[in-house]
Amino acid sequence: MESGTRRRVSLRAGTGVSLAIKCQGEAEIFGAELALGRTYLFGAECKAAVFTWHGCTLEMNETPMVPYVNMHLALEQMRVLANRAARGSPEPPPHHESDPRPPRVLIIGPENSGKTSACKILVNYAVRSPGKWTPMLVNLDTNDGGHTVPGTLSATSVSSPLLASSPASTLGSTATSAPTALSSSALMPLIYWFGFAQPKKSPILMERRMLELAEQVSQRQKLDPLGHASGVIIDSSASFASAAPFGGSGDQKYPLVKSAVDTFGVNIIVVVGHEKLHVEMQRLFGTYTSANPSITIVKIPKSGGVVEIDHAYRERLHAHQLRTYFYGTPLFLPKNMTEASANLGGEASTELTLSPYSSVLGFDDILIYRIGGESLAPSSALPIGAAPIISETKPVRVDPAIPGSGLMNSLLAVLTPIPPRAASIGSGATMPEPSDEEILHRDVAGFLLVNAIDIPNRKMTILAPSPGSLVGRIAVTGSFEWQDQ
Repeated sequence: MESGTRRRVSLRAGTGVSLAIKCQGEAEIFGAELALGRTYLFGAECKAAVFTWHGCTLEMNETPMVPYVNMHLALEQMRVLANRAARGSPEPPPHHESDPRPPRVLIIGPENSGKTSACKILVNYAVRSPGKWTPMLVNLDTNDGGHTVPGTLSATSVSSPLLASSPASTLGSTATSAPTALSSSALMPLIYWFGFAQPKKSPILMERRMLELAEQVSQRQKLDPLGHASGVIIDSSASFASAAPFGGSGDQKYPLVKSAVDTFGVNIIVVVGHEKLHVEMQRLFGTYTSANPSITIVKIPKSGGVVEIDHAYRERLHAHQLRTYFYGTPLFLPKNMTEASANLGGEASTELTLSPYSSVLGFDDILIYRIGGESLAPSSALPIGAAPIISETKPVRVDPAIPGSGLMNSLLAVLTPIPPRAASIGSGATMPEPSDEEILHRDVAGFLLVNAIDIPNRKMTILAPSPGSLVGRIAVTGSFEWQDQ
């Protein structure tokens, strides 16, 4: 914009716009100066004018809400048809394209494209609709904690709008980490532990976790007709948008996308802001002939309000998510405001502080494992023609008494209990070793943090979100560490 010029903003209903001054210059809206490099969002039929005295470089992007609304309406139609078919209602008119399959949507795109935002918008529109749908929200982004901590895959049925007051809970707060008085905090996700931020660290384990999660989602929806008709919304990581994330050959492109399509029965792939990826998906799934009769490929534009996240911020976010799991996320009111006068809404509560529990465990009280991954020697370190002895999905026992065990400040995923055997614990009997399948098949009950290790006395100090006996439990470690300060 040249000096002394004005640019007006007049938005339609259901649209938004982002404004940012790039590189140089000054500008103001109604006398309020816009800070250089900051993004300002406007919506709800806003009428405004941007004025510059000395000239500026202004970047303006319209937020693509209309495509989201159109997609929601298409998904709503699929839900109605699926619900009608489940209840045995009469067939729709002949001119209506009848497809009784509920929507199973996989959202993919490059890094910082707004995939998680798209998931939340579609889920929130579904639960707010007259049908009162309860879609299943699946998180396959192991680089984002979603509901709990990074390194996990999760699924949860959503029945009320998701609100996020902190980047530590991008997919809403759970009943174990937020006030249950808030309906949006009543989420009880099913969680599987992967243990790494990137799927390429253990692709076989990643595919197994996706399969196990999909099976549990399918079993849950068989018992819930409304949930089945509501469908599934799947969030993914940027790794899904990579043609060969595991270094595969040309005929093995997009293995994560193919695995998600097969395991979850995906019938809609939404590509966010990437034309080439959209073309590739059309090429791969345009004539798909597996268990799914057809797959619809949809492209939506990247929102102009998406924030670029660098590696340093991601590392801070991981630490913040781990701390939030144990200590909560207290929110503070602005100055000169009290809770009585604030009229707080959504997740804006000041009662989000938790009190974790520290205890001392003997080395023999709990069994700790590491699944494949870091126990594998690289292929370059092996003799020619030799293969690693330990597979990627082989649980390997970790002994805290060995220096360099890697357990100090390590995050441990405590698995749901395995049915007891004949041998008893606590009567002098040795804790029975679980089988590999028993370890691999279990979902997660909670997380622990190893704060200190006393090798001479064979004891370690752990931090847990709540008190309770951990004797006889099984835990799995991964690559995530956090130092409690």
